[in-house]
Amino acid sequence: MSIKTKRIIIWLAVAQAVVGLGLLALPQVVQALPGSVQVRLQARAPILQPVFDLITTPLPASLPVPSGALSQNSQGALPAFDFTAATATVPPTPPPSPTTAPIEAVATTAATAAPTQSPTATPAPTASPTPDVILAAEPPAMMLEGLENRPQNFNNCGPANLSMVLNFWGDPTTQTEAAAYLKPNPEDRNVSPWQMADYVNEFTALRSSAHSGGTIDLIRTFIANGIPVIIEKGYEPNEREGWYGHYLTVYGYDDDAKTLRSQDTYLGPWDSSGRVDPYEEIDAAWSEFNYTFFVIYQPFQETLVRAILGNLNDSIQMWQDAALRAQQTIEANPEDGFGWFNLGTSLTRLGEQTGDRHYYEQGAAAFDQAFILGMPPRTLWYEFRPYIAYMKTGRYQDMLALADATLETPGGRNVEETYLYKGHALAFLGDIGGARAAYQEGIKLNENSYPIQWALDSLP
Repeated sequence: MSIKTKRIIIWLAVAQAVVGLGLLALPQVVQALPGSVQVRLQARAPILQPVFDLITTPLPASLPVPSGALSQNSQGALPAFDFTAATATVPPTPPPSPTTAPIEAVATTAATAAPTQSPTATPAPTASPTPDVILAAEPPAMMLEGLENRPQNFNNCGPANLSMVLNFWGDPTTQTEAAAYLKPNPEDRNVSPWQMADYVNEFTALRSSAHSGGTIDLIRTFIANGIPVIIEKGYEPNEREGWYGHYLTVYGYDDDAKTLRSQDTYLGPWDSSGRVDPYEEIDAAWSEFNYTFFVIYQPFQETLVRAILGNLNDSIQMWQDAALRAQQTIEANPEDGFGWFNLGTSLTRLGEQTGDRHYYEQGAAAFDQAFILGMPPRTLWYEFRPYIAYMKTGRYQDMLALADATLETPGGRNVEETYLYKGHALAFLGDIGGARAAYQEGIKLNENSYPIQWALDSLP
């Protein structure tokens, strides 16, 4: 064998070894890439999609069923409970002392304060709507002018829709500026409605409030009075990608065609002509987030907005109505997992409002049934009440199981609330070091998350 031939064989062997090592390392390299980079690569080079499918870990079909759900043998029927007679029995809990608050107070306050307290502690409205407010007549069709759609950055539908409506009112905030505060980590998968309402109230001259239990008629009334509505909805682009949460700004309606007009920062169109979707389709997708929405408006419109909101101004009444609505959904279709999840959310919220343990118990039972029926694996990127229901009923291992399942996916590792509730569970179980580590991971993702900072500062 000649020297030249030997060299060729050696080089081929080396090349084969390098390729083999590269293939072995490729899954780790790809999975280490930021999610935004992975998305861009797949969009720009569709031919690589089979490679991504091969080397990335697919999402599970659904979230795991907590062991407590199985041990309690949920059968899809809740015991009778009169959640229509709720009254507040406990005042709002103040932030805990950084050095003296017990772990239970720390976890409870950090878990529940966020949706009801803003950084400026703006008092919640308590008065009934002014009776002499005259709402604009609702024509058969209407469309607001001046909403300019812009493509969202990666996982940025919240700040994108927020900035769109701020711009509509003359505030120049861009989605990049809003996101810099709301999700300083660009990989963050979620910004909650209450966070965006807080942002508006804290950093702009406008006002905002977030609610659940909206209706198509409520959207129509807001639009007829010149106010667009941002809704939170389910969205499933295709079977391969699966289910996500998404925001949509609705700014028009047509009663004859039974359609809503909206700006979609993910799908476009980018000429701002808007999408047109049937009432029925929007309502179905909206139901997957308990009909949650938020509105941004001028300060002088406060009385008008309160008049439009009606019962939704009263948080207890709002969650009572949402619970009844979810119960009606379940009665019509006991296999509706989102219906059970919405019932669990509404009951848990009533527990937070009243301090009544029965609500937490019933909420936990409703969540059990939702998980047994199967919830999309990304559910806990956006919704966190199961953690609170299980925490208030002592089911800390179930909290950990759900948090760990979420953290097993790349996207789930970029949801700071996951670390908040994992930290709470570990604190209740006596693992203070583990709780501290979890809270610190959450703060790394979002340094502006004051619930996590409260919890971290309050550890002994």
